[in-house]
Amino acid sequence: MKSKNITWVLALLLLAACKKDNSATGTKTTNTIDTTKSNTLALIKGADVSWLTQMEASGVKFYNSNGTAQDCMQLLKDKGMNAIRLRAWVNPADGWCNTDDVVAKALRAQKLGMKIMIDLHYSDTWADPGKQTKPAAWQSLDFAGLKDAVSTYTISVMNALKAKGITPDWVQVGNETTDGMLWEDGRASKNMANFAALVGSGYAAVKSVSSSTKVIVHLANGYDNALFRWMFDGLKANGAKWDIIGMSLYPSTTNWQTYNEQCLANMNDMFTRYGSPVMIVEVGMPATEAVTCKAFLTDLLTKVSTVNGNQGLGVFYWEPEAYNWQGYGLGAFDSTGKPTVALDAFAN
Repeated sequence: MKSKNITWVLALLLLAACKKDNSATGTKTTNTIDTTKSNTLALIKGADVSWLTQMEASGVKFYNSNGTAQDCMQLLKDKGMNAIRLRAWVNPADGWCNTDDVVAKALRAQKLGMKIMIDLHYSDTWADPGKQTKPAAWQSLDFAGLKDAVSTYTISVMNALKAKGITPDWVQVGNETTDGMLWEDGRASKNMANFAALVGSGYAAVKSVSSSTKVIVHLANGYDNALFRWMFDGLKANGAKWDIIGMSLYPSTTNWQTYNEQCLANMNDMFTRYGSPVMIVEVGMPATEAVTCKAFLTDLLTKVSTVNGNQGLGVFYWEPEAYNWQGYGLGAFDSTGKPTVALDAFAN
């Protein structure tokens, strides 16, 4: 009985010590961050709708679930999305996704109160893991000239947005730069230092116009930890800077659960290894598999919200509005122009 009384007294003393007000000494008790805690901040739930103005110009219309024609961005906002991603091409042959087109779409997103991501491809056309073609106007530049071109172009896009009162929340310096960009000079597997220098040029250019804008380096295959370690180890060793690590994730209807598990492990590793927040900036699944796609997205959003240190920021669907358009089948609208149940995942 005596030993129990002593234990009880010690417990009271410990409790009193924990409750002690340290304000008189000018110190405050601080809490240790629980890195296993789920993200209680609002997740970014977004869509890349870079085809939108081109589709509208071709007469394509979008409809809500009741069959009423509606502005596409408003429709996506009503489905729970709070951000828009837009690709930027330097001098595209048909004009779509050039700087003026990007600004026009960004202005629409801003008016709806949506956050904005700009995806600089540093090309006149598609840049992805299989191709990173220099803009035609940059073809003859030496490497120093190429770095200057990256800087000048990035600043020009940022200033065009700024002139309309738009400050993008995020800017990608390159799209799916799984082996670098602006090949061959910036091919990472041949010259990581060059790629790092190009990333650095883009990073500095973004920050020179808007210090608050976060810069993203984006790779494909978010499930592939070895790829991400190779790339970001290389960039870090060569002095590159970035604010957020971006990932693409395009699973099949049969492997999405495995991909999501591997992607979560990779996201946690990126934060642990580099201290970097992570974001899934592209996802997609066949529109004909909407029920499975909803399950995939719901699970992925949940996993992103549980990244250690609250460092999983959000998920963007790539061109969900695409239906009967250029043969692309991984959208999230049906053939009548209505959103599928897949997008219901973003309302949760």
